[in-house]
Amino acid sequence: MTPADSASGRGLDTASSPGESRIAAPKWAYLSTGAGALVIIATYVAVILTQPATLGLELGPATLWVMVGYLAGAVLIAAGTLPLIPRSIFALMPVAIALNITVGQIVGTLTPVPLYLDSLGSVLIGVLAGPAAGALTGVLANLIWGVTINPTVIAFTAGAAFVGAAAGWAAKLGAFRAPWWAILAGLIAGIPGGALGAPVAAFVFGGGLGVGTGGVVATLQAAGLEMLHATTVQSLVSDTADKAIIFLLAFLVLRSLPRRIVDRYPLARRSLRRRRPEPVRTPAVP
Repeated sequence: MTPADSASGRGLDTASSPGESRIAAPKWAYLSTGAGALVIIATYVAVILTQPATLGLELGPATLWVMVGYLAGAVLIAAGTLPLIPRSIFALMPVAIALNITVGQIVGTLTPVPLYLDSLGSVLIGVLAGPAAGALTGVLANLIWGVTINPTVIAFTAGAAFVGAAAGWAAKLGAFRAPWWAILAGLIAGIPGGALGAPVAAFVFGGGLGVGTGGVVATLQAAGLEMLHATTVQSLVSDTADKAIIFLLAFLVLRSLPRRIVDRYPLARRSLRRRRPEPVRTPAVP
């Protein structure tokens, strides 16, 4: 690895295709990432079990301890993923975080559309730099969003981390080489994403948080479904559609990025790579 590669972070890119370097991360990085994931999952489970009534209503004790749990998990994930993430991606993370917050706040809470669209930035980072970078972007976006604008979203940090990581896994499988594969990957990612968010929405917030999602839950309850069942149905339907749209948008954005940006990330280059047609052989002239 050359000094220039070390400075830019390109030497830390995880690669699997011939000719691309592979740098093994230290064991403590994986341990720290795993510990951070466990802390976030434990906080998520604690939210489900305790169902703090004041979470999201004010910056009181319930919101603070949930925020501390997710923040501690985010710090551990950040420390562990640093050796796994190309340094050049950190310049794009603030833009991705701002994109998550801006679009999510407008679509998820202010419009009657039963979608969120609050993970486009995380998905883009995941496609460019892999699961670790995508998960970290999702965690940081939800924490910043929760502290500055909407405390309710911090309870959904586990789902945000999963979606960012899922985008990286999908990119490694080649899901962003064609639009229909990107849509299918989004549909699949939306199933566990919805399953993660449904209990929080049901037990902590009494249904959907946004205008659109709350209306769907209310309609399903009027049709005879219990709160958890109604929220689960709404989450699965909304999340699968939401992630399918986001993954398709990520596919389109990836192909509109300048080549000089894409070339920094081996994972993104593989997503753009298509099978080359066989050369046409012309008969030799006698």
